[in-house]
Amino acid sequence: MKALIAMSGGVDSSVAAKLMQEQGYDCIGCTMKLYNNPDAGCNSKTCCSLSDVEDARSVAARLNMPFYVFNYTEEFKDQVMEKFAESYTRGETPNPCIDCNRFLKFGALYERAQELGCDCVVTGHYARIRKTPEGRYELLRALDPAKDQSYVLYNLTQEQLAHTQFPLGIYHKTKTREIAAENGFINSQKPDSQDICFVPNGSYTDAVQRILDYKPQPGPFLDLEGRVIGQHKGIIYYTLGQHKKLGLNQPDYPLYVVRIDPQRNAVVVGPSSALFSRSARVTGANWISGQVPEAPVRCQVKVRYRQEAQPAVVTATGPDTFEILFDEPQRAITPGQAAVLYDGDVVLGGGTLEAEKTGETKK
Repeated sequence: MKALIAMSGGVDSSVAAKLMQEQGYDCIGCTMKLYNNPDAGCNSKTCCSLSDVEDARSVAARLNMPFYVFNYTEEFKDQVMEKFAESYTRGETPNPCIDCNRFLKFGALYERAQELGCDCVVTGHYARIRKTPEGRYELLRALDPAKDQSYVLYNLTQEQLAHTQFPLGIYHKTKTREIAAENGFINSQKPDSQDICFVPNGSYTDAVQRILDYKPQPGPFLDLEGRVIGQHKGIIYYTLGQHKKLGLNQPDYPLYVVRIDPQRNAVVVGPSSALFSRSARVTGANWISGQVPEAPVRCQVKVRYRQEAQPAVVTATGPDTFEILFDEPQRAITPGQAAVLYDGDVVLGGGTLEAEKTGETKK
């Protein structure tokens, strides 16, 4: 059996390679070159710098694995960076890791693995895959809840799950570092990547302007009645729930961003209570089973990465759309983020949260 290991230079993917070797796989290591570092403003906390490539190469050599660097800079720019930036110009708050997984790690790299005659793609993600007695594949949360990454993997299909392995899904991070240290890996104590790889120092607005050559346009701050109460710097500077750096004279209560209207280039502000809603619409949906449910589904839904899944009823409204009705109102359901559906530890699927239509009232 042959496995293609996606190696970022971090400790997780390095240990994943070691674990696959222990299972008897003939492993090939690779790093995906996703962007030109100076163009992306890359810093040492991201996962794709030159030093990271050398760390991956060092581990591969220690494991006597062949190692390659595959160039996917054009695909990454088209499918991830530009989509991320365009999403911000629409008043959304995207998660580019989801598109990177969908189009690069489990898209382009999956195709490369097939070309190389590999039986599976292996990554250092903390998640689990299980085959049911009926022969279907399920995606599950990792055993370590603090490291679980199933939220960003909801786009995986049955075919991809059948040819993917996540060996770290049954481990806690402390054990991963122990395995790395025991094997003398150069990166055993390397800090985890903190930033989005092409967003230096967390400055999303700088990244949007750089990627699209975009110039933010000032526009009106509106209250809930549509009255102009100030001027904003450009909609890319704001996200739902934001309270700080609005530059507005606050009334007797704090003001928050409650909606962004790209058609009018307006930012709507109001009290915290205006941020709560029980319902949401989702597009670009993927059902991991491959089957769109005909009846409403009782499940738990996460609408942001670091959040407990909340009880809700989900109703499919088309092959790739669904609506969510939460049991309790949720705060700042943010367009562009993912809504991921769980049945306990099992990921049912997910999609991208849509913005409310102008003039629509929250339920």
